[in-house]
Amino acid sequence: MKTEKKLARKSLRKTALPRIYRIEKEIASGKFPNSDGLARLLETSISTISRDIEFMRDQLGAPIEYDALNRGYYFTEKTFRLPASFTSAEDLLALCMARSIFSLYRETPLYEASQQLLESITTPIASDGNNDWLENRIAVPPIASAKVMPDIWEIIVNGLKENRIITFDYKGTWDEDYKKRRVHPYQLLFDSGVWYLYGFSEERKAARIFSLSKIKNAGSEKNVFSLPKNFKYADFSGDSYFGVYIGQEKKSYAINCYEEAAVFAADRQWAADQKIIEIKDGISIEFTSTQYDKVLKWVLSNGCNAVPKKPKRLVEDWKWHIQEMQKIASNGVQHGK
Repeated sequence: MKTEKKLARKSLRKTALPRIYRIEKEIASGKFPNSDGLARLLETSISTISRDIEFMRDQLGAPIEYDALNRGYYFTEKTFRLPASFTSAEDLLALCMARSIFSLYRETPLYEASQQLLESITTPIASDGNNDWLENRIAVPPIASAKVMPDIWEIIVNGLKENRIITFDYKGTWDEDYKKRRVHPYQLLFDSGVWYLYGFSEERKAARIFSLSKIKNAGSEKNVFSLPKNFKYADFSGDSYFGVYIGQEKKSYAINCYEEAAVFAADRQWAADQKIIEIKDGISIEFTSTQYDKVLKWVLSNGCNAVPKKPKRLVEDWKWHIQEMQKIASNGVQHGK
């Protein structure tokens, strides 16, 4: 019997789970919903609802019958609920992790939409006594996030969906004021609590990255663009994995790591061509990357336990930061003085 149920579950697409649970909820309410009403409620076709009802009845053992007098479906066993026979431990684990991961997107409209979708699935499961498991046993610690305004998010998402050119005012890190941008949106990227738009900037005549939190006065044009064959951020990130950053020149890096930095560095893949070499009291991590600024920040974040050996520019910038910090620490001088 268990084998039959497992096989039945695999024949249903995971994307149909919210719809199945909603149908079960509507039938269990005693309102005698019919296929036409369910199709309108769930914004799908009558044929899809009919297949779902058939699946629930024939594969999941749901005691569904049609009442001609009330013109709708009902459960012949009023206490029947799907989660007890339908939701597996794998589903519960996946749902827990999904809810936790989506918490990273709390400062965007994506968070509310994702929570509504997951709520439609987890509510009936939680009612079976699994609430503690769903809410408290798997968590993603909060991180500092940059807020994204709903109107900005909507314009960019629609631009992605329709290949529509968007315009906005943007103030980059080193800009004194906002400047007008006309962009072909390619992808949305997420890194360390910040959402970025990756796309072709007509002003720069090249692909650029824009922080959504620094965009204002966004608008969508009627004009559309043709998506190039190689439009993905991954195609131009230089096969290194330090976050969202695109440089113009690939360089070879060698960084000696000690103590906790050595453990941290060895535990992760920082680039496709990464090599780890054992040295006295630590390791040397070697790779190529176009993400210079990100690598520099990574080295500095590890303090005295990360010592760059190449390229020369990285060594010189690392030494400059050390000297400036020493001046501040020794003389109490203000930054930049």
